[in-house]
Amino acid sequence: MAVILVGMADLNIAQAPDTLTTLGLGSCVGIALFDTIRRIGGMAHIMLPSSGGQVGAGVNRAKFADTAIVDLLQKMGNAGAQRTALVAKLAGGAHMFGNSGGANVLRVGERNVAATLQVLEFLKIPILANDTGGNYGRTIELFTEDGRLKVRSLGKGEAFI
Repeated sequence: MAVILVGMADLNIAQAPDTLTTLGLGSCVGIALFDTIRRIGGMAHIMLPSSGGQVGAGVNRAKFADTAIVDLLQKMGNAGAQRTALVAKLAGGAHMFGNSGGANVLRVGERNVAATLQVLEFLKIPILANDTGGNYGRTIELFTEDGRLKVRSLGKGEAFI
């Protein structure tokens, strides 16, 4: 069993029995897709809600909700995953900067969650669970054996969703 690390503004896939993990989700959103039949998982660590249509050469598409999820879906399909068997879980999207200055105006975490939900709804991928919002960071692990998503948070412990 291998543990595959998904970095910030990154995405990857794995098949059972491997595990996908991403660390340090603050305002970023970790999206986990799972094919419940073929046991193929995918994970993206999304930093921003929208590419604004500017995704030419040299742009990291994994950074944005609107492009990362589409690319993850394609990568999973290339590995044999079927769209009709996919489910989603997500975590992160926290408000990490308190009430300091203009941070409230930006609401990056909230916008990341909203954009992720919008893309999943457009793609008709059901969302089984989410652990989003708050003001604390998270680390997640997707177990491709059964699709469980472990969410760990400092001071909040860990839970499976």
